[in-house]
Amino acid sequence: MFSRMFGKPKQETNALTTLDKLNETLEMLEKKEKVLLKKAAGEVEKAKEFTRAKNKRAAIQCLKRKRLYEQQIEQLGNFQLRIHDQMIMLEGAKATTETVDALRTGASAMKAMQKATNIDDVDKTMDEINEQTENMKQIQEALATPIGSAADFDEDELEAELEELESAELEEQLLQPATSAPAAPVQVPGGRLPARAAPQKQRTAEEDELAALQAEMAL
Repeated sequence: MFSRMFGKPKQETNALTTLDKLNETLEMLEKKEKVLLKKAAGEVEKAKEFTRAKNKRAAIQCLKRKRLYEQQIEQLGNFQLRIHDQMIMLEGAKATTETVDALRTGASAMKAMQKATNIDDVDKTMDEINEQTENMKQIQEALATPIGSAADFDEDELEAELEELESAELEEQLLQPATSAPAAPVQVPGGRLPARAAPQKQRTAEEDELAALQAEMAL
């Protein structure tokens, strides 16, 4: 574990150091290439001057040196390509190493979490939750159960009594007399209203006794 902890920074430091070294070498080769290009261009100018002076041998020597410089320039170009290739490979390897380390860290974290929450603990927790839920359901049912006098009531008897009340109410509504409609007025020709019938004279108590006495004498 400690080797992993202290090994990773060391490897990263080595990779960064190598990249810095390659960059320095690349800069040095580029500077040399510029110097050689300047020298080759100088030999060309000298060859032109010797040609104007009709000094053919000296002009040829200048061109030979120019070609030597060009060969060195080409060699330096190949060196630069190799260094670029090495830098690209090193950067890719560094990215790959960092990716693998990140994946390894993730796998270790996942493994630690799995150890902290194994399947047995999960099953036990779910059983406890189900048990608590069932207990709460029983408590709610117990609280909803009627107690005292309300517990002695028979639901069937109450339903039967309610049906009797409804039947009695319906029967009472059927027995009530229908409301009579008002009589239509009789039309009399000439616009005259029909004469009202004279109200009958009510008999007094004395007249009733007299009528009863007359009935007995007739017998």
